[in-house]
Amino acid sequence: MKSIKRRMFLKSGLAASALGFPALGQVRGANDRVQVALIGCGGRGAQVTASLARRSDVECSQVCDIHEERLVRIADHMAEQQGGRKPLLARRMEEVFANKGVDAVVVATPDHWHTPAAILACQAGKDVYVEKPFSHNIWEGRKLVEAARKYKRIVQVGTQNRSAPYNHVAREYIRSGRLGDVRLVKVFNLKGGGPFHLGKSGSPPKGFSWKTWLGPAKTRPYHSRIFHAGWHYFWDYSGGDLADCGIHQLDLALMVMGDPAAPAAVSASGGRIQHRGDDAEVPDVEILQYDYPGFVMTFEHSHFAGAMSKINGSIRSSDKFPHWPQCATRIEFYGTRDMMMLGRHGGGWQVFASNGRVVGQQYGRHPDPEHQQNFVDCVRSRELPNADVELAQVTTSVMHMGNIAHRVGNQKLRYDARSERFIDSDPANRLAKRQNVNAFSVSESI
Repeated sequence: MKSIKRRMFLKSGLAASALGFPALGQVRGANDRVQVALIGCGGRGAQVTASLARRSDVECSQVCDIHEERLVRIADHMAEQQGGRKPLLARRMEEVFANKGVDAVVVATPDHWHTPAAILACQAGKDVYVEKPFSHNIWEGRKLVEAARKYKRIVQVGTQNRSAPYNHVAREYIRSGRLGDVRLVKVFNLKGGGPFHLGKSGSPPKGFSWKTWLGPAKTRPYHSRIFHAGWHYFWDYSGGDLADCGIHQLDLALMVMGDPAAPAAVSASGGRIQHRGDDAEVPDVEILQYDYPGFVMTFEHSHFAGAMSKINGSIRSSDKFPHWPQCATRIEFYGTRDMMMLGRHGGGWQVFASNGRVVGQQYGRHPDPEHQQNFVDCVRSRELPNADVELAQVTTSVMHMGNIAHRVGNQKLRYDARSERFIDSDPANRLAKRQNVNAFSVSESI
């Protein structure tokens, strides 16, 4: 689908036609393949890049990971997707950035490396598809926006719901006023889960650089459990499941509400309640409230609710709706007339009147193909993509705001959207930017 032009871009003079991006077509023929490199060969990155590689107009020409066994395995997997053409292997992302044959990169490292790697890619003249959450903190996110604009790069964030046609119909339904005045939006991320324990530290893989893996994070001894996905439970590398999964629903809710600026205030409650005493830092119950002009948005997260289910593949690929009361990742829009239930990743939407009657609905499909198509189209056309990094900076900052309100002691915080700083809260502002500095840190000047 075509790139969706936003009112906010037109207002600020950032429409694609005004950016003056150098077009890929000036360098390559229109029928040449877009050369893509993967940085971070984990599950999601391999999935996205393999899907791109299966396209006739894209080739995965290089893969990069500091884990050698995984690097070799994913290179072989990419070759299988593209007729046996095996990509080059790189142990250091600098090798990718120096490769003049690479047009774009997929950044799918652990979260704490997303922004630093994406900025380096922009500086090297590469377009970027960066997985969500695209930033570890509010300040870093703004730096990537600056880099994308300065170096005239396409930066698409992996919040693929922005490319789903059914979500845009939902947005128009609300904009038309058919729900009435929407004054309450409830976002859910209610999932099951157990305690997290580090256990024994283990030994790093052969030739593995733990220092490089840590990157901009603080120094700590190697631990195999952290490397193997346990990093999701620690603030130095992640924002917990709010950042890992809940950002999809937050981003979608705000898109459907017209992409408002960040809210004036946020408050939080919750903590490590069900799994108290384990080794995780992030909450297993987190309830957030955001105060917008004209409406309130709440976010409810759990990591213990076994009766709840994410929208499964059967629903995502067919004409079905979730069982809304037990849909872990639903969004509810409450208007003065009717209310809407919306499901991410192909869950579709239904509108209910006061008597329970369904008065509007649309089935959905998982939007990965459309989101990837949009990225490839924008690499060629230089139009802003559907999930442009500047849109993502607002919604991802909303996510960070919620975690910060929790981390400073479940407080209510006031926020200035223009300066992207909290009002009269030094502890909150310290959490909006990394306080440690090392060789991998994002620089003030990009």
